Amino acid sequence: MGEGGELPRKPRILVEPPGPRAKSIIERDHKVLMQSFSRWYPLVVAKAKDYVIYDVDGNAYIDLNSGLGVLNVGSTNPMVVDAAKRQLELFTHYSLTDFYYEIAVTLAEKLVEIAPFRGGGRVFFGNSGAEAVEATIKIARYATRRQYIIAFLGGFHGRTMGALSLTASKPVQRKGFSPLLPSIIHVPFPYPYRCPMGSLEPEECGRKVIEYIEEWVFAKLVDPAEVAAVVVEPIQGEGGYIVPPDNFFPLLRRLTEKNGILLAVDEVQSGFCRTGKRFAIEHWGVEPDIVATAKAIAGGLPLSAVIGKENVMTVEPGGHASTFGGNPVSAAAALAAIEFMERERLCERAQRLGELALKRLREAMDSGEANLIGDVRGKGLMIGVELVKDRNTKEPAVKELAEILMRLFKRGYLAIAAGVSTLRIAPPLTIPEDTLMDAVEAIIEEIRRAGR
Repeated sequence: MGEGGELPRKPRILVEPPGPRAKSIIERDHKVLMQSFSRWYPLVVAKAKDYVIYDVDGNAYIDLNSGLGVLNVGSTNPMVVDAAKRQLELFTHYSLTDFYYEIAVTLAEKLVEIAPFRGGGRVFFGNSGAEAVEATIKIARYATRRQYIIAFLGGFHGRTMGALSLTASKPVQRKGFSPLLPSIIHVPFPYPYRCPMGSLEPEECGRKVIEYIEEWVFAKLVDPAEVAAVVVEPIQGEGGYIVPPDNFFPLLRRLTEKNGILLAVDEVQSGFCRTGKRFAIEHWGVEPDIVATAKAIAGGLPLSAVIGKENVMTVEPGGHASTFGGNPVSAAAALAAIEFMERERLCERAQRLGELALKRLREAMDSGEANLIGDVRGKGLMIGVELVKDRNTKEPAVKELAEILMRLFKRGYLAIAAGVSTLRIAPPLTIPEDTLMDAVEAIIEEIRRAGR
């Protein structure tokens, strides 16, 4: 891991970013790539190792976002690289949808073993988080022969048309693409800092959301017997790293079981030790029926998996497939990544380091050291720092957050945002403790500077 070796423990900025080579590549990018995505700042990556990212002008940065939650085991993890190389020399592809190969079976067996539910399970492989969500929708509808899906405001599930139909994080993500998938119902998510049901204590907020589903959705809009699944992120990611109250998931599970509705959790960003557990839903002792995973599963290679209970994974042959799903190189990388997580006890490590970072950030908030901090939340190394202009009005500090992210980038720290004005901290789980805490201090310094 990043505890030793020759990697720098601090950023090393040789040329003020973006340097000349970076500017040249960005100019070329703008000419040939569709600019349908938002870049946080002008970083042009040349190479990466563990928790350090190097740009094309020779600067070294500390990675605080893990390539959007993908690099839990660090960049170019040696075990992952070696496993991928070995598989590359055997065969790179032979469509699992039409034939068989053992490494995909072995990976599926491992995923069923670590799934956050008891009993047997089955796996469907895809390439991305959005594809896992698309499969989840089809699996749930097929298994239940029901059509409605309940999703949550603030949730992010991807940008393909089915996944986008569940997404309700930012209007720009949906703008111009309607009509979307029918029979999708969005309900409030229990966001303790900004409870959509009014100024309530966290537990009351969680209870009120469940009551809303029962009293307004089921009693006035759709019979629960027509609802196939509730699809939910255990911790909202793009929506702002929002951790629900502790009573929410037990109440939600009770509601779904009462009505024969499947509970499908989107663990695309929160899975694989990110929150201090293999899967974030485990924090609440609740067993889902379906788990959609991707991002960190294969240490940086494209792969997704839907892990579901046997009685749910019932789509008949020909009903769903993915040519590159379960690619043998990605499968080999995934087995190596999971083995590394277990060997290095990355779940426990994320829990320990997360507690240290959360403690320091909360101290800065409570002491008034960083007045722009309105809320600090998270589990493990999935941490959100919500910035507000005024703690009484909770007006989002959107402009200030953008400035803070840019200044951190100039200093050599790669943090990004979530929600309206939340700074998210999600480094590789291999980051050295002192490097992480130095980064936290840099974040606090820039927040304090922006709040003057």
